[in-house]
Amino acid sequence: MNRLSYRIYRMVSGARYWVPRRFTPSGLLALAALFAAGAIGIDMDQTVAFQGFALVACLLAMSMMLAPFFRGKFEVERVLPRYGSVGQPFTYAVTVRNLGTTPWRDLEFIEELVDTRPTYAEYVASKRALSKGRAFRMARHPGGIVGGRQAVALKPSPLPWLPARGETETRVELTPLQRGPLRLAGAAVARPDPLGLFRAFVRVPRGESVLILPRRYPLPAIPLPGARQYQQGGVTHASAIGQSDEFVALRDYRPGDPLRNIHWRSWARTGRPIVKEFQDEFFVRHALILDTFAEVDQAAAFEEAVAVAASFACTIATQESLLDLMFVGPQAVCFTTGRGVGHAEQALEILASVRPCREKPFRALQDLVGQHAGNVCGCICVLLGWDEPRRELVRQLRVLGQPMLVLIVASPAAAEAIRSAPGPDRPPHFHVLEATKVAEGLQQLEGVSW
Repeated sequence: MNRLSYRIYRMVSGARYWVPRRFTPSGLLALAALFAAGAIGIDMDQTVAFQGFALVACLLAMSMMLAPFFRGKFEVERVLPRYGSVGQPFTYAVTVRNLGTTPWRDLEFIEELVDTRPTYAEYVASKRALSKGRAFRMARHPGGIVGGRQAVALKPSPLPWLPARGETETRVELTPLQRGPLRLAGAAVARPDPLGLFRAFVRVPRGESVLILPRRYPLPAIPLPGARQYQQGGVTHASAIGQSDEFVALRDYRPGDPLRNIHWRSWARTGRPIVKEFQDEFFVRHALILDTFAEVDQAAAFEEAVAVAASFACTIATQESLLDLMFVGPQAVCFTTGRGVGHAEQALEILASVRPCREKPFRALQDLVGQHAGNVCGCICVLLGWDEPRRELVRQLRVLGQPMLVLIVASPAAAEAIRSAPGPDRPPHFHVLEATKVAEGLQQLEGVSW
């Protein structure tokens, strides 16, 4: 049964990817007319729709038979941006070179996406996870029926007249629908048949990729908590030097002073060794804790949780403070941005590639937070539920006296269940965000007072 459903999945997903690419808008209309006429014209004694069916079928068959006669040799060069963002269209230039001696008109450029549909083992695992505890039914793969090849919304781009041994340029617009690397396997130079119903393809292999950053939501002004705390060694220029402090003044050398602190110009001017004196730095440091322990049926909530974390990572001002992004993947990760240590752009790159963690217990995140909790003065927790392990994490932070903003991202049904079951272990700033209304939920944070 699983093998049959997987074959059906492959056939349906392949057809949904192939048909819009091969058939022009007129061809899709003709295809719809073919099915309508076939359904109506079953009884040939009562209707003449079968005649229309035969006519449209002949036109489509003729158009498809002309496809093998389109032969050309092309070369493609893209100028891709470094990043894209989920839901935000971007354009880039593409140069198509004609390596043959035949000039071409009415050509189209279509991107070829890497096929990332699940293997049979992944499909069965997803199906079992989604059907767990329910009556048997055909479980849909979390990536959608077409898998990764529907990660973008794209349409053919028309190419200007392409002379023999010449080149032309067009602009392609893509709208990413999924974060992570968008992999392009190649391109197809297409030519509609004389009837304008079906496209003939010449495929050009050209593998490239663009990193798609998570969706970001606008955040209201949220005054984050925090008194300045001492940070071991300071972090000014810490990305260039392993340990550094804030420069205060110059003084005479004392035995034991590190040689790297010697101020050589002053020594040359005064004739005696002079060193730079520093003082330890005190500044604000926050933790952004992302819950990656998502079940298969929490795929939508997990994507929204990543988007919420990305919204905070690129909104919080880190010129005079630090932000520690913490989550657990194949390894425990604590990435720091602010004051020259790292940039929000780097945090977004990390969040673009984060995946659900199902190999480790939730305790791994508690241990990671416990190791760094003493260095921060406030925490933003983006969680996927409110079960006992997550309650324990919040209790652990409250015992340490950490002010917190706890955001629970869940499906509408799960969010309603969490709201209707209040408990004494909730922190003062506890908000539940429905996965379908995250933007509206974040706007309700305006005016939060710590």
